[in-house]
Amino acid sequence: MSDTTFFIHPSADWQRRYEALRASFVDRLSAKVVADRFGFTPAYIHLMRHLFRTGKLDFAEPPAEGKALRRRVKSEVRGKICAWRKSNLSAGEIAQVLSEEGVELSVRTIERVLAEEGFTKLPRRTRLKIGLTVKGAAVPERSEAVALDAVDGRCFESTAAGVYLFAPFLAQLGIADIVKASGLPGTATIPALNYLLSFLSLKLLGTERYAHVGDHAFDPGLGLFAGLNVIPKCTAMSTYSYSLDEVHVQRLQTAFVKRAAALGLYDGRAVNLDFHTVPHYGDESVLEKHWAGARGKVMKGALTLFAQDAESKLMLYTAADIRRAEADDQVMAFLSFWRMVRRGVMPTLVFDSRLTTYPKLSELNAAGVKFITLRRRGKKLLKEIGALEGWQRIHIPHAKRKYPNPQVHISTIGLRGYDGDVRQMIIRGNGHEHPAFIISNDFDAPVDLLVGTYARRWRIENGLAEAVKFFHLNALSSSILTKVHFDVALTMVADTLYTMLARKLRGFEECDAPKLYRHFIRGKATVTVKGREIVVTYPRRAHNPILRGVPWQNLPSDLPAPGGGKLTLRFA
Repeated sequence: MSDTTFFIHPSADWQRRYEALRASFVDRLSAKVVADRFGFTPAYIHLMRHLFRTGKLDFAEPPAEGKALRRRVKSEVRGKICAWRKSNLSAGEIAQVLSEEGVELSVRTIERVLAEEGFTKLPRRTRLKIGLTVKGAAVPERSEAVALDAVDGRCFESTAAGVYLFAPFLAQLGIADIVKASGLPGTATIPALNYLLSFLSLKLLGTERYAHVGDHAFDPGLGLFAGLNVIPKCTAMSTYSYSLDEVHVQRLQTAFVKRAAALGLYDGRAVNLDFHTVPHYGDESVLEKHWAGARGKVMKGALTLFAQDAESKLMLYTAADIRRAEADDQVMAFLSFWRMVRRGVMPTLVFDSRLTTYPKLSELNAAGVKFITLRRRGKKLLKEIGALEGWQRIHIPHAKRKYPNPQVHISTIGLRGYDGDVRQMIIRGNGHEHPAFIISNDFDAPVDLLVGTYARRWRIENGLAEAVKFFHLNALSSSILTKVHFDVALTMVADTLYTMLARKLRGFEECDAPKLYRHFIRGKATVTVKGREIVVTYPRRAHNPILRGVPWQNLPSDLPAPGGGKLTLRFA
């Protein structure tokens, strides 16, 4: 390799990123030019620039690659990997066992180690053939409802017993009444509530796809949480979701939000609205193509609207698989929904300029609904800013804001298609290259309050990022319309349950679902049935004192599954 080739055409990934950033910062090349030269997208170049500026991308010690990376696996760990393979454990199972011992290795790394040690890949087998069914659990032929009397005296380990921590909150929400009000169907062997709890338990455990239900197929503890002997198999889960239509899901959402509102979970003064495209990669997908901001391109997927309570950050409305022709009407659809679930004063709606049109803003104004949004800015508007006078400085009292004191220019303007005038607030000095044009029909609220309310809109983007990451919204399991609706609605329910749990955990009140899962939900526990009581005993863990500090005695102890019974939680 010539000297110039090494720098112009780097082969290592870290060096490609380094040279790309150098070309961007030092040579001052455009993002498109840099992206074309080094094989990235312009969006990724902008992301790397941001990460580098914020200290999240460090080239002080380039990561080792290839064989050098494999040598990082210590001989002691290698010995354990080999021993477990001799016991017929797969690479994935070995990764799980190592994780429980505090050693984090990817499945791919373990596969490489096994190949280096001379092991061949195991043939595909069922968990029954592997001998990894849960100790003390009989392997049933099919999933079906089970009464506590039938399993009295049973004791078994469960790898998914963390879901029982959500049982008191499901009882608070009245999940049985919600299912009854929604009219969800059931079968002769598995009633509707049992099916819903099965789906919901997988969401709470961060299960990526229905096809992954086999990871818990032989866990009687998880099955008992849903009132079943075991969780239904993949085919049964998928078939059930196909049987649901949009009406079922809408009723489920309405009943759930009504109950959550009655418990005071929502503040209700301001609601953030935002679209998100749930990508789908199936070749036979009938879904339309939409802009996917996270991927920076147009792709097939289900366009989904999320509504989030601005104060609590809880999702309170979803609408899935929206057609492009229907997108502008979604703000009015939410308005209709909210009037149905919570009568009285409407919240201020906060959204970006892409959500709807100026004529729809006029309809909101006519309905007496306050809104805060962005005006679509063009080159002409940006050019006119330089001649404006009368700028004033405001303070946005939100924590962690890098630019809390921007300048604002206030005026009253008209919009094409809007009946009347709106209040325009041009914001500069907020860390962005171009000023923001905020518009609102609220002429009474202080300017700093309106600007601050819109500035907090990033919360819904963070909430969606969490849903994408942990609840796997981007792992769309089917192009079938009803399944998309059901998946998204369950994500809203699971998000609410994690928030209800977090509010009871001292020091973790504001933590997101992934962190709560790592510290409190993930791990094994012992499930014991004593008459009409289920006792879940969690082993010694670092965060058990926090769980013991929760006033469980003041929360409902009724099991969410049909058939009643009481739940007792014990922490070693």
